[in-house]
Amino acid sequence: MSEFKVNKTYAEINEKIKSGKVVVVTAEEMVDIVKENGPIEAAREVDVVTTGTFAPMCSSGAFINFGHSKPGIKASKTWLNNVPAYAGIAAVDCYIGATEPCEEDPLNRVHPGEFNYGGGHVIHDLIAGEEVHLLATAYGTQCYPNRRIEKMVTLKDLPYAVLCNPRNAYQNYACAINMSTKTVYTYMGVLKPRASNANYSTSGQLSPLFNDPLCKTIGIGTKIFMGGGVGWVSFQGTQYNPNVESTPMGAPVRPARTLMLTGDMKTMNPKFVVGVSILGYGPSLSMGVGIPIPILNEEMAAYTGVGNDDLFTQIFDYGNDYPAGNAKSLQQVSYAELMSGSIRFQGKDVPTSPLSSIVLAREICDILKTQITEGDFLITEPQGMLP
Repeated sequence: MSEFKVNKTYAEINEKIKSGKVVVVTAEEMVDIVKENGPIEAAREVDVVTTGTFAPMCSSGAFINFGHSKPGIKASKTWLNNVPAYAGIAAVDCYIGATEPCEEDPLNRVHPGEFNYGGGHVIHDLIAGEEVHLLATAYGTQCYPNRRIEKMVTLKDLPYAVLCNPRNAYQNYACAINMSTKTVYTYMGVLKPRASNANYSTSGQLSPLFNDPLCKTIGIGTKIFMGGGVGWVSFQGTQYNPNVESTPMGAPVRPARTLMLTGDMKTMNPKFVVGVSILGYGPSLSMGVGIPIPILNEEMAAYTGVGNDDLFTQIFDYGNDYPAGNAKSLQQVSYAELMSGSIRFQGKDVPTSPLSSIVLAREICDILKTQITEGDFLITEPQGMLP
Protein backbone atom coordinates (compact mmCIF):
# COMPACT_ATOMS: atom_id res chain seq x y z
CA MET A 1 0.00 0.00 0.00
CA SER A 2 1.34 3.42 -0.93
CA GLU A 3 2.44 5.82 1.78
CA PHE A 4 0.87 8.68 -0.19
CA LYS A 5 -2.73 9.78 -0.51
CA VAL A 6 -2.20 10.87 -4.12
CA ASN A 7 -0.55 8.46 -6.56
CA LYS A 8 0.00 9.04 -10.28
CA THR A 9 2.19 7.26 -12.81
CA TYR A 10 4.20 8.65 -15.70
CA ALA A 11 1.89 6.78 -18.08
CA GLU A 12 -1.21 8.36 -16.54
CA ILE A 13 0.27 11.84 -16.80
CA ASN A 14 1.28 11.24 -20.42
CA GLU A 15 -2.24 10.06 -21.24
CA LYS A 16 -3.54 13.36 -19.84
CA ILE A 17 -1.02 15.21 -22.03
CA LYS A 18 -2.15 13.31 -25.13
CA SER A 19 -5.83 13.88 -24.36
CA GLY A 20 -5.38 17.59 -23.63
CA LYS A 21 -6.51 17.21 -20.01
CA VAL A 22 -3.17 17.75 -18.30
CA VAL A 23 -2.77 20.54 -15.73
CA VAL A 24 0.62 22.23 -16.01
CA VAL A 25 1.88 25.15 -13.92
CA THR A 26 5.25 26.85 -13.58
CA ALA A 27 7.35 26.42 -10.44
CA GLU A 28 6.55 30.01 -9.53
CA GLU A 29 2.82 29.35 -9.78
CA MET A 30 3.15 26.14 -7.78
CA VAL A 31 4.54 27.99 -4.76
CA ASP A 32 1.24 29.85 -4.33
CA ILE A 33 -0.89 26.77 -5.07
CA VAL A 34 0.83 24.71 -2.36
CA LYS A 35 0.74 27.61 0.09
CA GLU A 36 -3.00 28.10 -0.40
CA ASN A 37 -4.19 24.48 -0.72
CA GLY A 38 -1.50 22.31 0.84
CA PRO A 39 0.54 19.62 -0.92
CA ILE A 40 -2.20 16.94 -1.04
CA GLU A 41 -4.76 19.11 -2.81
CA ALA A 42 -2.02 20.59 -4.99
CA ALA A 43 -1.00 17.07 -6.05
CA ARG A 44 -4.61 16.26 -6.93
CA GLU A 45 -4.92 19.45 -8.99
CA VAL A 46 -1.54 19.69 -10.75
CA ASP A 47 0.10 17.08 -12.99
CA VAL A 48 3.34 18.76 -14.08
CA VAL A 49 5.45 21.66 -12.80
CA THR A 50 7.86 23.34 -15.23
CA THR A 51 11.22 24.66 -14.05
CA GLY A 52 13.88 26.73 -15.75
CA THR A 53 17.27 28.36 -15.47
CA PHE A 54 19.52 30.47 -17.68
CA ALA A 55 23.05 31.24 -16.57
CA PRO A 56 26.73 30.78 -17.46
CA MET A 57 27.51 27.06 -17.41
CA CYS A 58 31.26 26.84 -18.00
CA SER A 59 31.41 23.05 -18.09
CA SER A 60 29.81 22.81 -21.53
CA GLY A 61 30.93 21.94 -25.02
CA ALA A 62 30.10 20.23 -28.30
CA PHE A 63 31.06 17.02 -30.05
CA ILE A 64 31.35 17.79 -33.76
CA ASN A 65 31.97 15.58 -36.78
CA PHE A 66 33.01 17.74 -39.73
CA GLY A 67 32.87 15.05 -42.41
CA HIS A 68 35.50 13.20 -44.43
CA SER A 69 37.62 15.04 -46.96
CA LYS A 70 39.07 13.82 -50.27
CA PRO A 71 41.68 12.52 -49.78
CA GLY A 72 40.83 11.51 -46.21
CA ILE A 73 42.35 13.09 -43.12
CA LYS A 74 42.97 11.92 -39.57
CA ALA A 75 42.90 15.30 -37.87
CA SER A 76 45.33 15.73 -35.00
CA LYS A 77 44.70 19.44 -34.41
CA THR A 78 41.51 21.33 -35.14
CA TRP A 79 40.40 24.96 -34.88
CA LEU A 80 36.96 26.54 -35.30
CA ASN A 81 37.19 30.31 -35.85
CA ASN A 82 40.72 29.97 -34.50
CA VAL A 83 39.49 28.39 -31.26
CA PRO A 84 41.26 25.07 -30.58
CA ALA A 85 39.04 21.98 -30.47
CA TYR A 86 40.32 18.68 -29.09
CA ALA A 87 40.85 16.27 -32.00
CA GLY A 88 42.22 13.20 -30.23
CA ILE A 89 38.98 11.25 -30.72
CA ALA A 90 38.78 9.92 -34.28
CA ALA A 91 39.54 10.95 -37.86
CA VAL A 92 37.13 13.88 -38.24
CA ASP A 93 35.62 14.19 -34.75
CA CYS A 94 36.46 16.94 -32.29
CA TYR A 95 35.22 18.43 -29.02
CA ILE A 96 35.14 22.18 -28.50
CA GLY A 97 34.90 23.41 -24.92
CA ALA A 98 32.93 26.52 -24.00
CA THR A 99 35.80 28.08 -22.04
CA GLU A 100 38.54 27.63 -24.66
CA PRO A 101 39.82 31.06 -25.81
CA CYS A 102 40.82 31.78 -29.41
CA GLU A 103 44.51 31.45 -30.27
CA GLU A 104 45.30 35.18 -30.56
CA ASP A 105 43.59 36.15 -27.31
CA PRO A 106 45.97 38.11 -25.05
CA LEU A 107 44.37 36.33 -22.08
CA ASN A 108 45.20 38.16 -18.85
CA ARG A 109 48.52 39.57 -20.02
CA VAL A 110 46.72 42.90 -20.04
CA HIS A 111 44.62 42.54 -16.92
CA PRO A 112 41.67 42.22 -16.75
CA GLY A 113 41.45 40.33 -20.04
CA GLU A 114 38.31 40.87 -22.12
CA PHE A 115 38.15 37.34 -23.63
CA ASN A 116 36.05 38.56 -26.52
CA TYR A 117 35.79 35.22 -28.30
CA GLY A 118 36.01 31.56 -27.35
CA GLY A 119 34.39 28.16 -27.57
CA GLY A 120 31.05 29.35 -26.22
CA HIS A 121 30.88 31.97 -28.97
CA VAL A 122 31.68 29.35 -31.65
CA ILE A 123 28.81 27.18 -30.38
CA HIS A 124 26.45 30.16 -30.39
CA ASP A 125 27.51 31.20 -33.92
CA LEU A 126 26.91 27.70 -35.27
CA ILE A 127 23.45 27.50 -33.71
CA ALA A 128 22.70 31.00 -35.07
CA GLY A 129 23.43 29.74 -38.60
CA GLU A 130 26.68 31.66 -39.03
CA GLU A 131 29.58 30.43 -41.16
CA VAL A 132 32.54 29.22 -39.08
CA HIS A 133 36.09 28.76 -40.32
CA LEU A 134 37.36 25.19 -39.90
CA LEU A 135 41.05 24.29 -40.01
CA ALA A 136 42.34 20.78 -39.38
CA THR A 137 45.92 19.53 -39.63
CA ALA A 138 47.32 16.01 -39.49
CA TYR A 139 50.57 14.04 -39.61
CA GLY A 140 49.29 11.81 -42.41
CA THR A 141 48.78 8.05 -42.56
CA GLN A 142 48.49 5.57 -45.44
CA CYS A 143 44.72 5.33 -44.97
CA TYR A 144 44.34 9.07 -44.28
CA PRO A 145 47.08 10.81 -46.30
CA ASN A 146 45.69 14.37 -46.18
CA ARG A 147 47.64 16.70 -43.89
CA ARG A 148 45.45 19.81 -43.95
CA ILE A 149 41.91 20.91 -44.70
CA GLU A 150 40.49 24.41 -44.47
CA LYS A 151 36.93 25.46 -45.24
CA MET A 152 33.91 27.44 -44.08
CA VAL A 153 31.12 25.42 -42.48
CA THR A 154 27.65 26.03 -41.07
CA LEU A 155 25.69 23.88 -38.66
CA LYS A 156 23.72 22.48 -41.62
CA ASP A 157 26.98 21.34 -43.25
CA LEU A 158 28.10 19.35 -40.21
CA PRO A 159 27.07 15.68 -40.24
CA TYR A 160 26.93 15.67 -36.43
CA ALA A 161 26.86 18.42 -33.80
CA VAL A 162 25.76 17.61 -30.26
CA LEU A 163 26.12 19.58 -27.06
CA CYS A 164 27.52 17.35 -24.34
CA ASN A 165 27.78 19.40 -21.18
CA PRO A 166 29.55 17.70 -18.25
CA ARG A 167 28.21 20.03 -15.54
CA ASN A 168 24.99 22.04 -15.93
CA ALA A 169 22.02 23.16 -13.84
CA TYR A 170 23.95 23.38 -10.55
CA GLN A 171 21.76 22.63 -7.56
CA ASN A 172 22.45 25.82 -5.66
CA TYR A 173 25.62 27.90 -5.82
CA ALA A 174 27.52 30.24 -3.57
CA CYS A 175 26.98 33.95 -3.17
CA ALA A 176 30.29 35.71 -3.93
CA ILE A 177 31.66 38.70 -2.06
CA ASN A 178 35.11 40.28 -1.86
CA MET A 179 36.62 40.99 1.54
CA SER A 180 39.99 42.14 0.17
CA THR A 181 41.03 45.74 -0.47
CA LYS A 182 41.26 45.34 -4.27
CA THR A 183 38.71 44.66 -7.00
CA VAL A 184 38.80 41.02 -8.13
CA TYR A 185 37.68 39.51 -11.43
CA THR A 186 36.12 36.07 -11.07
CA TYR A 187 33.76 33.62 -12.80
CA MET A 188 31.17 35.13 -10.46
CA GLY A 189 31.75 38.51 -12.05
CA VAL A 190 33.52 41.65 -10.90
CA LEU A 191 33.61 41.95 -7.11
CA LYS A 192 34.39 45.31 -5.57
CA PRO A 193 36.61 45.57 -2.48
CA ARG A 194 35.46 45.62 1.14
CA ALA A 195 32.22 43.71 0.49
CA SER A 196 30.79 46.45 -1.70
CA ASN A 197 28.69 44.11 -3.86
CA ALA A 198 27.54 40.49 -3.89
CA ASN A 199 26.87 38.25 -6.91
CA TYR A 200 24.89 35.02 -7.07
CA SER A 201 23.89 32.57 -9.81
CA THR A 202 20.71 30.54 -9.71
CA SER A 203 17.06 31.07 -10.52
CA GLY A 204 15.97 30.15 -6.99
CA GLN A 205 12.46 28.72 -6.80
CA LEU A 206 12.44 28.27 -10.60
CA SER A 207 15.64 26.21 -10.62
CA PRO A 208 15.20 22.56 -11.76
CA LEU A 209 17.12 20.78 -9.01
CA PHE A 210 15.60 22.94 -6.26
CA ASN A 211 12.21 21.54 -7.34
CA ASP A 212 13.33 17.92 -7.17
CA PRO A 213 16.02 18.20 -4.50
CA LEU A 214 16.59 14.46 -4.04
CA CYS A 215 16.33 13.67 -7.78
CA LYS A 216 13.30 11.43 -7.38
CA THR A 217 12.03 12.19 -10.90
CA ILE A 218 15.17 13.57 -12.57
CA GLY A 219 17.55 10.83 -13.67
CA ILE A 220 19.34 9.24 -16.60
CA GLY A 221 17.08 9.49 -19.61
CA THR A 222 14.96 12.43 -18.40
CA LYS A 223 13.79 14.51 -21.36
CA ILE A 224 14.41 18.24 -20.94
CA PHE A 225 14.30 21.64 -22.63
CA MET A 226 17.92 22.32 -23.59
CA GLY A 227 19.03 25.47 -25.35
CA GLY A 228 15.67 25.93 -27.02
CA GLY A 229 15.54 22.34 -28.29
CA VAL A 230 15.18 18.88 -26.81
CA GLY A 231 17.88 17.41 -24.61
CA TRP A 232 18.40 14.59 -22.15
CA VAL A 233 19.96 13.98 -18.76
CA SER A 234 22.76 11.56 -19.65
CA PHE A 235 24.46 11.12 -16.25
CA GLN A 236 25.20 12.89 -13.01
CA GLY A 237 27.37 15.92 -13.66
CA THR A 238 30.92 16.50 -12.55
CA GLN A 239 31.26 17.78 -8.97
CA TYR A 240 27.92 16.06 -8.17
CA ASN A 241 27.70 16.09 -4.39
CA PRO A 242 24.53 15.02 -2.56
CA ASN A 243 26.25 14.94 0.83
CA VAL A 244 25.73 18.54 1.91
CA GLU A 245 23.69 20.18 4.63
CA SER A 246 20.05 20.62 3.58
CA THR A 247 16.82 22.16 4.81
CA PRO A 248 14.07 19.90 6.23
CA MET A 249 12.58 19.88 2.71
CA GLY A 250 15.80 18.49 1.24
CA ALA A 251 17.04 21.67 -0.45
CA PRO A 252 20.84 21.97 -0.08
CA VAL A 253 22.16 25.18 1.47
CA ARG A 254 25.39 25.12 -0.56
CA PRO A 255 26.50 23.76 -3.97
CA ALA A 256 25.36 20.15 -4.40
CA ARG A 257 24.11 18.10 -7.36
CA THR A 258 24.80 18.78 -11.07
CA LEU A 259 23.67 17.20 -14.35
CA MET A 260 25.46 16.00 -17.47
CA LEU A 261 23.23 17.04 -20.37
CA THR A 262 23.19 16.07 -24.04
CA GLY A 263 21.23 17.64 -26.89
CA ASP A 264 21.17 18.04 -30.67
CA MET A 265 22.53 21.48 -31.58
CA LYS A 266 20.47 21.46 -34.78
CA THR A 267 17.25 21.76 -32.74
CA MET A 268 18.49 24.66 -30.59
CA ASN A 269 17.79 28.39 -30.52
CA PRO A 270 20.68 30.91 -30.21
CA LYS A 271 18.57 32.91 -27.75
CA PHE A 272 19.08 30.13 -25.20
CA VAL A 273 22.69 29.21 -26.04
CA VAL A 274 24.81 32.35 -25.77
CA GLY A 275 28.57 32.79 -25.80
CA VAL A 276 29.68 35.10 -23.00
CA SER A 277 32.87 36.90 -22.04
CA ILE A 278 33.62 37.04 -18.32
CA LEU A 279 35.99 39.95 -17.65
CA GLY A 280 39.32 38.81 -16.24
CA TYR A 281 38.25 35.15 -16.22
CA GLY A 282 37.55 33.84 -19.72
CA PRO A 283 34.93 32.89 -22.29
CA SER A 284 31.97 30.73 -21.34
CA LEU A 285 28.49 29.71 -22.45
CA SER A 286 25.16 30.75 -20.98
CA MET A 287 22.66 27.90 -21.25
CA GLY A 288 18.92 27.71 -20.94
CA VAL A 289 17.70 24.52 -19.26
CA GLY A 290 14.15 23.55 -18.35
CA ILE A 291 13.00 20.33 -16.70
CA PRO A 292 9.37 19.23 -16.19
CA ILE A 293 8.64 17.75 -12.77
CA PRO A 294 5.81 15.20 -12.74
CA ILE A 295 3.64 15.54 -9.64
CA LEU A 296 3.37 11.85 -8.84
CA ASN A 297 2.27 12.43 -5.25
CA GLU A 298 2.00 15.02 -2.49
CA GLU A 299 5.72 14.68 -1.72
CA MET A 300 6.62 16.02 -5.17
CA ALA A 301 3.99 18.74 -4.75
CA ALA A 302 5.63 19.78 -1.48
CA TYR A 303 9.09 19.86 -3.06
CA THR A 304 7.89 22.05 -5.94
CA GLY A 305 6.00 24.31 -3.55
CA VAL A 306 9.13 25.62 -1.81
CA GLY A 307 9.69 29.34 -2.45
CA ASN A 308 12.66 31.68 -2.30
CA ASP A 309 12.05 32.38 1.40
CA ASP A 310 12.90 28.75 2.16
CA LEU A 311 15.92 28.40 -0.16
CA PHE A 312 19.34 29.40 1.14
CA THR A 313 22.98 29.66 0.14
CA GLN A 314 26.27 30.64 1.73
CA ILE A 315 28.31 33.81 1.25
CA PHE A 316 31.97 33.08 0.39
CA ASP A 317 34.91 35.48 0.18
CA TYR A 318 36.30 35.40 -3.37
CA GLY A 319 38.97 37.99 -2.55
CA ASN A 320 41.01 35.95 -0.07
CA ASP A 321 39.49 32.64 1.06
CA TYR A 322 38.27 31.14 -2.21
CA PRO A 323 41.44 31.61 -4.31
CA ALA A 324 43.48 30.20 -1.41
CA GLY A 325 41.31 27.07 -1.37
CA ASN A 326 39.96 27.90 2.08
CA ALA A 327 36.40 28.92 1.25
CA LYS A 328 34.22 29.03 4.35
CA SER A 329 30.77 30.40 4.92
CA LEU A 330 30.65 33.97 6.16
CA GLN A 331 26.87 34.02 6.39
CA GLN A 332 23.78 32.16 5.22
CA VAL A 333 21.33 34.13 3.08
CA SER A 334 17.96 33.34 1.47
CA TYR A 335 17.20 33.73 -2.22
CA ALA A 336 14.34 36.04 -1.31
CA GLU A 337 16.93 38.38 0.23
CA LEU A 338 19.32 38.04 -2.72
CA MET A 339 16.57 38.74 -5.24
CA SER A 340 15.39 41.80 -3.31
CA GLY A 341 18.43 43.67 -4.62
CA SER A 342 20.41 43.90 -1.40
CA ILE A 343 21.40 41.86 1.64
CA ARG A 344 22.36 42.79 5.16
CA PHE A 345 25.98 41.69 5.66
CA GLN A 346 28.18 42.53 8.64
CA GLY A 347 26.09 45.52 9.60
CA LYS A 348 25.67 47.13 6.18
CA ASP A 349 23.42 46.86 3.14
CA VAL A 350 25.21 45.28 0.18
CA PRO A 351 23.74 45.44 -3.35
CA THR A 352 23.25 42.08 -5.09
CA SER A 353 23.34 41.10 -8.77
CA PRO A 354 22.44 37.79 -10.46
CA LEU A 355 24.55 36.13 -13.14
CA SER A 356 21.44 34.13 -14.04
CA SER A 357 18.47 35.65 -15.87
CA ILE A 358 15.16 35.29 -14.05
CA VAL A 359 13.39 36.75 -17.10
CA LEU A 360 14.69 33.98 -19.39
CA ALA A 361 14.14 31.32 -16.71
CA ARG A 362 10.48 32.35 -16.58
CA GLU A 363 10.28 32.26 -20.37
CA ILE A 364 11.71 28.74 -20.41
CA CYS A 365 9.10 27.64 -17.84
CA ASP A 366 6.34 29.16 -19.98
CA ILE A 367 7.62 27.59 -23.23
CA LEU A 368 7.81 24.16 -21.60
CA LYS A 369 4.34 24.66 -20.09
CA THR A 370 2.92 25.44 -23.55
CA GLN A 371 4.68 22.48 -25.18
CA ILE A 372 3.30 20.04 -22.60
CA THR A 373 -0.20 21.56 -22.59
CA GLU A 374 -0.37 21.31 -26.40
CA GLY A 375 0.80 17.69 -26.37
CA ASP A 376 4.20 18.35 -27.95
CA PHE A 377 6.31 17.24 -24.97
CA LEU A 378 5.78 14.01 -23.03
CA ILE A 379 7.25 13.23 -19.62
CA THR A 380 9.93 10.51 -19.48
CA GLU A 381 10.55 8.14 -16.60
CA PRO A 382 14.28 7.92 -15.70
CA GLN A 383 15.99 4.79 -16.96
CA GLY A 384 18.51 5.06 -14.14
CA MET A 385 18.46 7.05 -10.92
CA LEU A 386 21.23 9.44 -9.92
CA PRO A 387 23.29 8.63 -6.81
